[in-house]
Amino acid sequence: MRQLKRWENNKLDGINRMEPRADFYTSGNGLETESEQHAGSYFESLNGKWRFLFLEAPEYSPEDFYKTSCKTEQWDEIEVPGNWQRQGYGKMHYSDLCYNFPIIPPLVPTENPTGIYRRTFDLDQIIAGQQYILRFQGVDSAFEVYVNDQFIGYSKGARIQSEFDLTDNLVEGTNTLTVRVFQWSDGTYLEDQDMWWLSGIFRDVELFSRPKEGLYDYTVQTYFDSSFKDAELVVDPVFSSNAGQQITYTLSDKSGETIFEETEAGTKSFVKKVAAPRQWSAEDPYLYDLTMTVKKDEAVIEVVTQKVGFRQVEVQGNQFLVNGVAIKLKGVNRHDYSPKHGRTTTKESIEEDIVLMKQHNINAVRTSHYPNAPYFYDLCDQYGMYVIDEADLECHGFELSEDYAWISDNPEWEEAYVNRIKRTIHRDKNHPSIIMWSLGNESAFGHNFRKMTEYAKKTDPTRLVHYEGDFEVEVSDVYSTMYTWLERDDDKLTMDKVITKTKKPHILCEYGHAMGNGPGNLKEYQDLFYKHDHLQGGFIWEWFDHGIETVSEEGEVYYRYGGDFGDDPNNGNFCIDGLLMPDRTPSTSLVEYKKVIEPVQMKAVNLTAGLYELTNRLDFASLDQYSLTCAFYEDDRLIEEREVDVPETPARTTSVLHIDYPEVTLLPGALYTVHFVYRLKEAATWADKGFEVTRSVFVWDEVKSLPAATEHLDNHLDVKEETAFVTVKGEHFSVRFDKVRGKMLEAVYGDKKVIEKGPEMNFWRAPIDNDMYLVEDYKTKYFMHLPHESVRDVVCRKKEDRFEMDVHTYYGTTNSAWFYDLVYTYIVHSNGTIDFSIDGTAAGRKLLAPPMLPRLGVSLRIAKDFDTVSWRGLGPLENYADSRQAAYPGVFSHSVDELFVNYVMPQENGNHMDCDWIGLAEGEQTLLIKGEKTFDYSVSRYEDSDLEKAQHTIDLKKRDYLVLNIDARQNGLGSNSCGQDQLDKYRCKFDDFSLAFSLALEEIAKDQVAETARDK
Repeated sequence: MRQLKRWENNKLDGINRMEPRADFYTSGNGLETESEQHAGSYFESLNGKWRFLFLEAPEYSPEDFYKTSCKTEQWDEIEVPGNWQRQGYGKMHYSDLCYNFPIIPPLVPTENPTGIYRRTFDLDQIIAGQQYILRFQGVDSAFEVYVNDQFIGYSKGARIQSEFDLTDNLVEGTNTLTVRVFQWSDGTYLEDQDMWWLSGIFRDVELFSRPKEGLYDYTVQTYFDSSFKDAELVVDPVFSSNAGQQITYTLSDKSGETIFEETEAGTKSFVKKVAAPRQWSAEDPYLYDLTMTVKKDEAVIEVVTQKVGFRQVEVQGNQFLVNGVAIKLKGVNRHDYSPKHGRTTTKESIEEDIVLMKQHNINAVRTSHYPNAPYFYDLCDQYGMYVIDEADLECHGFELSEDYAWISDNPEWEEAYVNRIKRTIHRDKNHPSIIMWSLGNESAFGHNFRKMTEYAKKTDPTRLVHYEGDFEVEVSDVYSTMYTWLERDDDKLTMDKVITKTKKPHILCEYGHAMGNGPGNLKEYQDLFYKHDHLQGGFIWEWFDHGIETVSEEGEVYYRYGGDFGDDPNNGNFCIDGLLMPDRTPSTSLVEYKKVIEPVQMKAVNLTAGLYELTNRLDFASLDQYSLTCAFYEDDRLIEEREVDVPETPARTTSVLHIDYPEVTLLPGALYTVHFVYRLKEAATWADKGFEVTRSVFVWDEVKSLPAATEHLDNHLDVKEETAFVTVKGEHFSVRFDKVRGKMLEAVYGDKKVIEKGPEMNFWRAPIDNDMYLVEDYKTKYFMHLPHESVRDVVCRKKEDRFEMDVHTYYGTTNSAWFYDLVYTYIVHSNGTIDFSIDGTAAGRKLLAPPMLPRLGVSLRIAKDFDTVSWRGLGPLENYADSRQAAYPGVFSHSVDELFVNYVMPQENGNHMDCDWIGLAEGEQTLLIKGEKTFDYSVSRYEDSDLEKAQHTIDLKKRDYLVLNIDARQNGLGSNSCGQDQLDKYRCKFDDFSLAFSLALEEIAKDQVAETARDK
């Protein structure tokens, strides 16, 4: 058998790579900021422009590629850090689980794209007693390092730190650094995560020095007593050699006040009792400064400063506790991602992520599916975020080989597996934000995961071990599942079985697949978490849409996804599955999630009496950090706004709030709402004072409209009947009907065609991503995109002051024996008002009908200039039956363009529920639509067929009319792109339905739409 190439040897994890250790910098002067720390010793960032040679295989490398004498003038330049695919080299490829080559572990293809990087750096002097370290934070997939014509070392493990000792290889003056990076290696078999395949030096590269006799490594741990009052601080220092060093440990609080200062021999662990330290949690991320001053013979060798958070993680029974409390994780899964730069991110962009998470009440992150850059953890410590730190390990492609555990249960790969968790733990061990080590993702189970667990528990018993693939919870400290359904017809795992089965704490490491328009059902999951102590929350999949920013020839920005680069096989837009859109716009689902996991939940105890119950959903903090404003509205008019004292409500308790409603004369037809708005009393690290944390809205009174006054209308109404058409004319309007099809063709007011096509039955919607498994049946089994209407009877009646037309039809689809028996009624009044109703009876062979219909309603076409929309119903953002917690009742107004939700892959969007009227305005003219019962509506510049055919937003071309949908109901969203489908109670079923509304063109000032709607 031929000898394995270096990059194919799974027994070779690295050459000359330094032993893993904590990520820290040393300083010679005790200053605390990172830049000042660097000033105390040598530090240089090697980010920037490098020379670059791209090859199809490593064997094509010039023989002298690593030598200083190698001529690189003709090489390209490339930005480091960066992925070479985002800089014009190699091929973009997205897949969810497939390897891009045959599964013959540990072998990889001969065609193995390779990048050779070259740069120089200058050293004015080499200081004796200093060790010079070259640090790579992330290189995909494996790489060799050369300095000044010499081979330095080799490493793999794409998303974890690699360090090399250059002390004996550097020269004063100019030094030449060469790095050869291989796209494919045996390590790739462990790096098959759901994301773009991207290569190169994609994280920071640094060169720095440390005193050889200084700290090589250290571990900081904290332990509370049984009452969680006092704690022990334990520091285990590691030196490369024992030279009689001593360490002075100084602990200071945020104000700079010294808690203690003590000196201990460097050969000993430091153990110190700290009286009543302030506890670190995601709600109160209080950090102390631990300064370690290393001395030898009374001379200071170095100063190292470490942030310390006092917190303790443990399991008791079937719950895990943080500081003695069984917390609830309200989390997200997060990939490193930039729409321009791929997996190359910055500290600033990561900070933006965490601030946005905090502003949306998120308290936890799972680093799916690899360790992040070190500053991610610094920021989580600082802002307060519970972290599941995941090793860079996923072998998903083996699932298709019918031997999922092929290498996971193969001892020949033990070292490769164990090294992944070893390097993760040692780099990140001093971060209080990390509460669990995760062994990886979707890689089956077996021998190597058992060995990883042994290592993790022995090395760091202060944290829990997580691995979802441990289905029998053999080694994991928590029972972790993903996309576990709430209800289903088969015998697969559901949450009710989890509740009774697990003897360990449970989390959903992935749920609520946030792909396109969705997910739904988030409230149902959260209610379960709150109801059962051992269900300790979960992590939405996922944070960011992974679209690739692209500019069209016309200058329009859009985002590409799998398959747009000729990549095959690919998983299409399955990477567009985030709560955050690629341009960092929070999606509706993120706002929905914010409401579902709000810190203060409210419900009415006695609405009439003004009694409301507050539940504090925080784990540690009381509600005294929030101010409360009560705002009282009459439709869209603010009646009164006042500050209200928040009742004393400790964490995890409830209280009752009493409010007095304002004295007001209630108007018939008006809606009276009260908004409870909770804001930060003081500025936080993540938001300014006054930031809105959550809002709860209740209808405290709703006055029925007075019966419409009976008007004697003397307006002339002319009805002209032809063989196939009827035209009804009044003084300033005309309405035209097709008697053959039983349709209203148009309505003209003055010289303006306002309604360009009347209401037509519709049960189709542009498929959302969560419909992906329904669409094939919809189209090939039920032919729901191919409706047919058979008109059975049309009756026209001219009365004194109105025209009536009754239409009886059957409405079904191609080759289907189930159908709707429909009765339409049109009434045209002499003042131009049109009353419309449709009554549908489910008929035919009902058992053959689909279990869900997309919608039940009608669609109309309206003149395109009537594009200012007001409504009374749920708003302000789109809402659906299973995604409406963030919506609230009121009167709202937006333009049609503002109502459009610009999903990367166009789909159904913009629905609003529980409406009793809507108005579409052009200037002072408003088409007012009032329902007999509440209805759903959406309005768009696109037909459903436009949204369905478009693959990207640039494919959409605006129609020269508006499409208005008015629905009796619409199907829920579900999460079945990956997870629970629509719950039974949220399904739009093949049932009887009815819908009735009036249409009237009114002269209304912009601020009087609600008033006019009440009076009509």
